[in-house]
Amino acid sequence: MGRTVGRTLLWILAAGLLLSACNDGDSDVQLDRAAGSDSAQSPDVADPGDGSASDADLRSVMWVGNNWDGTATVVDANTLDVLKTGIDLIPDKDQELADIFANPVDLAFYYLIRFGPGEGHDQYVDDMFTTEDGRYLAVSRPSFADVVWIDIAKVTQGAGVDAIVREQDMDGQRTDHMALSPDGRRLLVSDSTSRQVIEFSMVDETGPDGSAIKMGDRLRSFVSGETPHESNFNRAGETIYHASIGRVYTPGDYPDVLPELLGPAQEAIKGDRWFQIVRNEDFEILARWNMGLELEESGYAGMSPAVRPMAISHDERYIYYQVSYFHGLIEFDTQAPDVNGQQDYVNEGLAEPDFGAVSRVVPLPNLVPNVPREEYVNDSAHHGLSLNESGDTLCVAGTVDDYVALVDRQTMAYSLFNTASTGNDYLKPYWTTEGPNDTCWISLSGADAVAVLDTRRHEELAFLPVGNHPQRVRLGQIPERVIMNW
Repeated sequence: MGRTVGRTLLWILAAGLLLSACNDGDSDVQLDRAAGSDSAQSPDVADPGDGSASDADLRSVMWVGNNWDGTATVVDANTLDVLKTGIDLIPDKDQELADIFANPVDLAFYYLIRFGPGEGHDQYVDDMFTTEDGRYLAVSRPSFADVVWIDIAKVTQGAGVDAIVREQDMDGQRTDHMALSPDGRRLLVSDSTSRQVIEFSMVDETGPDGSAIKMGDRLRSFVSGETPHESNFNRAGETIYHASIGRVYTPGDYPDVLPELLGPAQEAIKGDRWFQIVRNEDFEILARWNMGLELEESGYAGMSPAVRPMAISHDERYIYYQVSYFHGLIEFDTQAPDVNGQQDYVNEGLAEPDFGAVSRVVPLPNLVPNVPREEYVNDSAHHGLSLNESGDTLCVAGTVDDYVALVDRQTMAYSLFNTASTGNDYLKPYWTTEGPNDTCWISLSGADAVAVLDTRRHEELAFLPVGNHPQRVRLGQIPERVIMNW
């Protein structure tokens, strides 16, 4: 009861702030190097090479973002060796905090993030992607409501704030997941409190109209539901799959309790939770579903519409996704006709599509049947889902169950990896990512570690200590001549 009351008060605070906050639009911040850093404190950056390796020589690495630390760990994607840890992705922390404490609205959201999604901690690093040349790392920083582009060579040699080459603030008060286009040119960032996804450039180039586009420039945006969450490009980069998860830090966690009486109130509290298909060419919303209603239409009433992490089959026919509170995953067939052939609902002007239907609901073991939903991590029973390179095995983070499941896509048979089966602490798995050679990389946020699984042989390859509360893990690249100086 105490936790529920606390979450209600947090929501009341958030609602008031959302009504009063003034969004200033795109803020393009070029850091003042003279005023914003202490050059006497910043060591000189060494020449990043001795001629034995060129900029063209790139190493595939996995970046691990340690959310509560504000640091990153870099692991060789093929040898599984930890190359460097403790990389400071918030070298401008003092200035950011000074700015936040000078603005009452920003300060209120800062604490709301800490005691809501942050579980009592600041959220300094959520997501990160490298540029194609491996020189820069784009980082979303929820507590600072921004995205920064960091010079990897400089930051890994202790350059401090001078390593930040671009910064963009959100229109709202928090950043979250990001997505990188397959050609590496565009970055999508979820603007958590402004119901939108913003696109930024990851390259310097000339636009179609002859204008100069610089890395970090804000370009376009598309609308989302409440609390935009994950976006994924298809392999061709033509289509974006996007979901919003609603206000996960509020009450209303039991949609199957008195739905006729409490349903409207619960929907209002949690907000619009949509799954969308977006055309990348012009950001037109091609389809928008309420997955809770789609599940109900297929005979699974009382399930949440909040789509958590997702995985897209290589032919893009099937979407696999997790929903709030559910221990398992759902398979959605985009080529199937709508179950009843009727347009049963409208989401902000877009009617239910006449295609798409739930094809399978796959329960996985619930190892914490007595844990109330209010204690689930931001409403998620499971948070982390990916598909291996071969396209035949799903990797599932059983967040509150403290396990990882490798699931055969055809039969849905599974193998569980946990402390009992591996001898390592599989505490609060919070993300999974496909890696090279049919591997799955899992952030074990409660154990401050990353596990690497072989999805073909179903065995653990590595268990690697990282920083405090690892969250997102992403494949990237770094020039060999930069790594030579570590």
